This record gives sequence, C-alpha cells and structure tokens, in this order.
Amino acid sequence: MWAQLMTSFVAAATFVILFNAPKKSLLQCGLVGMLGWLLYILLRGEVGEAPAVLSASLLVGILCQLFARFYRTPVIIFSVAGIIPLVPGGMAYNAMRQFVENRYTAAIETGAETIVIAGAIAVGLVLSEVLNQMLRRRPRGQM
Repeated sequence: MWAQLMTSFVAAATFVILFNAPKKSLLQCGLVGMLGWLLYILLRGEVGEAPAVLSASLLVGILCQLFARFYRTPVIIFSVAGIIPLVPGGMAYNAMRQFVENRYTAAIETGAETIVIAGAIAVGLVLSEVLNQMLRRRPRGQM
C-alpha cells in the first residue's frame, strides 16, 4: 500500500512539472493525488469501482477548492494533477486492444466500465464545484 501511495504522489506531482505549473504547488498536487488514491483504495473493495472513483474524485475536488483558496492558486492546477492517479488509462488501452484482437464482447464490457469510471471522475469534480458554490453563496447568518 505504501508503494501505491508513493507512486500516486509522484504521478500527481510530476504532472505539475509536465504542465509547467508553479513549482511551489508540487507538494500540494502530489498530496491531493495521493489522498484521492488512498480513498479509492480503501473504498474499492467495499462499494465497487465506480462509487470508489466517484468518492475519490469528490475528495480531490474538495481538496482542490481548499488548496486553491489557501494558496491563492487556480483550482485547475490542483485538479488536473490530483485526478491523474484515478484516470482509467490502462483500462481504455485494454478495451482498444481487445477490439483489435477481435474480442468484441470483452472490449465492449471493458469500454463501458471505462466510460462509467470516467463519468464518475467528471461527476465528482463537478459535484465538488457545486458544493463549493452552494457554500460560498450561503447568507452570512445561516449555517
């Protein structure tokens, strides 16, 4: 598990360098990616693949909002790097490989699962933004 956490940290942090984002955000982006992956690993066996990815991407989105406000940096810097460990790139590759190998049933199953996971990532990030907007527009006297 430690190896997976370190790998997810490095994967998220290196995207800061790849996208030419501010170097000062390297550690924060790595931390966001690592915490998202940790939640995904903890939930995957309990609730399934797509709900675990949805929860992890929601956590990533919330952390991105908090870090962006605290460090006065655009949210996109943290969200792009932080979501990288959750992206189902290997699964998409396997789906295409199965199509090329004429295993159409397996390819459609894998491709559909890839689309569901990608949708869960998108919904989690959008939901975190909606929650952020709802909390920011709340009248001052209410909780």
